[in-house]
Amino acid sequence: MQSNGIKKPTVVIRLSHMGDVALTTGVLAHRHDTHCETFVFITRAANAPLLKNHPAITETITLSDADLTTAKWIQRARELANRFRDHTLLDLHGTLRSRILSIVWNGPVKRYPKYGLYRRLFDRTHMDIFKDKLESTSVPQRYAMALEHTPPPAQDITPRIYLTQEEKEAAINTLPRSDRPLIALHPYATHTAKQWPVSHWNDLTALLDAAGMDWFVVGRNDIPLFPGDPRDFTNATDLRATCGLLRQADMLVTGDSGPMHLASGVDTPVTAIFGPTVKAWGFFPASVDDQVLERDMDCRPCSLHGGKSCEKGHECMAAISPTDVMESLNQRIKR
Repeated sequence: MQSNGIKKPTVVIRLSHMGDVALTTGVLAHRHDTHCETFVFITRAANAPLLKNHPAITETITLSDADLTTAKWIQRARELANRFRDHTLLDLHGTLRSRILSIVWNGPVKRYPKYGLYRRLFDRTHMDIFKDKLESTSVPQRYAMALEHTPPPAQDITPRIYLTQEEKEAAINTLPRSDRPLIALHPYATHTAKQWPVSHWNDLTALLDAAGMDWFVVGRNDIPLFPGDPRDFTNATDLRATCGLLRQADMLVTGDSGPMHLASGVDTPVTAIFGPTVKAWGFFPASVDDQVLERDMDCRPCSLHGGKSCEKGHECMAAISPTDVMESLNQRIKR
């Protein structure tokens, strides 16, 4: 696996959503720091900005939706296999597309343990035997287990987003800091079940104002939380600019979302509100100052990604009050 004494970069494939790709970045940084490994990263074009300036990544190969149609992907997979002959393929996706690539790959293939059977069994039975197995590792730790039997501590492989000085200064100019705490809010969710009620967000901003804390909104949604308010940056920033704004904040309040991982990537502590999804799925934030708010309910988890309808009016989310969130913020701001 050496050429002229230089170790060939490992080729990583992880498509899917932004948050899934963000969760790989700390693992790759850790391998670069501890083993001097480098990587070529294959992903969807929309995810590529997350990987910009990453010291472990020598090249990012982007794929469009057209590239991922079955016929086109088989062709692209063969091209990639020929180009990276004798390189190791690191499959951090584990889907049909990545399996197709591994079939034609001309070199070693490594995969991470998805624990798909454990996830299905826990989803259906809620039995502790499956829960304990899943909670023993986070998703980034499972990624790391493709490369080493015993994963690093979860706190050592949290996401890493590498902003340029220009990007940092742009965020500072957009959100100049005062001596008041600055709280970022991400009120949106891909699935309704993971959405904290809009009324709760309204009440939380009122509590923040009353406590003398500044706040702003980030994310993408059809309707902004506070349309016309200069503190609402909904749909106004791209991925890199969003990371810059999150870096300016003292904390982020969010549900189970991609921006939760972006905040970790720029060292901003998170208050995460979890309802239909749970720690066993592996997506809990893992930085020292992060905190997850959740309610112990027999119906949790109800799905892997929060896509199922709810007969209880999303009580698992609604039962977490704005006061609960304020208490979480106040405790850590004082600390």
